[in-house]
Amino acid sequence: MKLEPQPSETEIGAPSAAEVATPALSASNLRFTYHDAERPALAGLSFVQAQGEMIGVMGASGAGKSTLAKCLNRIIPEFEGGVFSGTVAVAGRDLTGVRVSDVAADVGMVFQDFEAQLFSTNVAHEVAFAMEQIGIDRATMNARMKPALEEVGLAGFEHRDPTSLSGGEKQRLAIASVLALRPRVIVLDEPTTDLDPEGKAEVFALIRRLREQGLSLIVIEHESDELRRADRVILLKEGSIVFSGPPAELMTKINLLEECGVQPPGLNRALALLGIGGHAASVDEAYAAITRAYPQLASRTHPTIAPAIAEPAVEATLPSPSTATSDAPIAEIENVTFNYPGGPRVLDSINLAIAPGDFLAIVGQNGSGKTTLAKHIVGLLKPVSGAVLLNGRDRKGMRASETAKEAAYVFQNPDHQIFAATVWDEVAFGPRNFSLAASEIERRCIEVLEAVGLADRRSADPFLLSKGERQRLAVASVLALRPRLLILDEPTTGLDYREQRRMMALVKELNASGIAIVIITHTPWLVAEYARRAVLIRKGRKLFDGGVREFFADVDLLKASSFRPPEVTRLAQRFGTIALSPQEFAAWVKERV
Repeated sequence: MKLEPQPSETEIGAPSAAEVATPALSASNLRFTYHDAERPALAGLSFVQAQGEMIGVMGASGAGKSTLAKCLNRIIPEFEGGVFSGTVAVAGRDLTGVRVSDVAADVGMVFQDFEAQLFSTNVAHEVAFAMEQIGIDRATMNARMKPALEEVGLAGFEHRDPTSLSGGEKQRLAIASVLALRPRVIVLDEPTTDLDPEGKAEVFALIRRLREQGLSLIVIEHESDELRRADRVILLKEGSIVFSGPPAELMTKINLLEECGVQPPGLNRALALLGIGGHAASVDEAYAAITRAYPQLASRTHPTIAPAIAEPAVEATLPSPSTATSDAPIAEIENVTFNYPGGPRVLDSINLAIAPGDFLAIVGQNGSGKTTLAKHIVGLLKPVSGAVLLNGRDRKGMRASETAKEAAYVFQNPDHQIFAATVWDEVAFGPRNFSLAASEIERRCIEVLEAVGLADRRSADPFLLSKGERQRLAVASVLALRPRLLILDEPTTGLDYREQRRMMALVKELNASGIAIVIITHTPWLVAEYARRAVLIRKGRKLFDGGVREFFADVDLLKASSFRPPEVTRLAQRFGTIALSPQEFAAWVKERV
């Protein structure tokens, strides 16, 4: 399809003066229960969105966020089975009985799995596809193409294959395809879940621009920090609205947020711990609030690194992994270089050693080589040059069963490794393949299922578990082999705050039992609060390998690699120190005032 340049239309999505008086969207008494569900996903939910208003929607997994999004454009009840009641109206138009295809031009949806929305052979075709489906003529399509791509920063990308784009670029392309429809309301369902910090910044910068243009936006997001600039935030719990109001008001309700499975902003938590309270929308605001309360801190310089808060020892409930004959590294990566067939170099002369008991975070942008490196350690990939040693042996000469006893890998998406009919069979699969005695298989399965909190789900279908439960099951299935090294690729992606904490508590316990841990993550607070060592990969090369405090203290390195420390760490730096959590920063302040 050849797209000819045409004069651009009016600014994307801006409502006319006549439309402003009418609500952009209203939902009245929405109720929906999925087939075979024990409780409703939505339980009589109602709200009204004004023209040009940006509403953030928050809540734990299962609170009803995505269900609500699907109700707004008729995916529910048209495409998903269950019992639905209530009404949705867009610009005063009741959508009852309207087909999904006829709603698309009014309510644009960017799904959580944005890559599933992309399937065309080039960017131009991707943006044009939705317009074609609702019957927009070619001249209008041509006129909308350029402004939509310019708005998301993809002008000049028309002929690029979508699969060649970065994660942030793919998400912005998905948004462009929706923008081209000129919808009255745009719904974004967790738009940055799989993106690195740079990609997240790109998408939220775009959301801010769209908001400034007067578009009506509904943004579903796990992370409270990202919704501080919304006009209003709706907090869901078990399908009902438990709060609706300004972000500044909600973000100070620490207990309510935690009860609803949402992580409170680190800055506000720090202020609460210091007895100051209130809402800080930025590091500058938090600094000002603290120096007002403690003026003596403003005139003092503290060049030392804040000491870590002593934490109670974690009692290991798992047996220790098989022990090595010495304290030699479990895994050694020696000058490893790799490229996929016909592609550019992905790993470039990487050297890395992982010691017994290590807790290491590998960080870097999407496409930097993090997962590729991890797959080399466990034998899923073979280096073009260089070597990988496990317990001093070249992995190339080791059988798969020998590798599994040394190093195990948990995929970012647990569904990529779960396949059995029951939870018990999933965990037992590995030990059975090691030809262990039935009594030993049973003992190991009981131990690991208890450790991951799934002992009462042994007969359940793995694919009917929640995302967090499936993630823990994937961990259990490899723990049953008693590896000395466990690698987890984005272990908290798609989990709410409670599930993230539960997963990381398990990982911390495993580390205390003697298992070396490697996590691949984009989440700065996970690195700060759990890892003891950080490795930064950029464009296939290792740029940093050292302590987490030293990593976050290297401001120039972080800026060059587009990795931002947690806000509370940046706040601590304003006072001349490094703190890795709100609790640690608050303790540091209290020692000095």
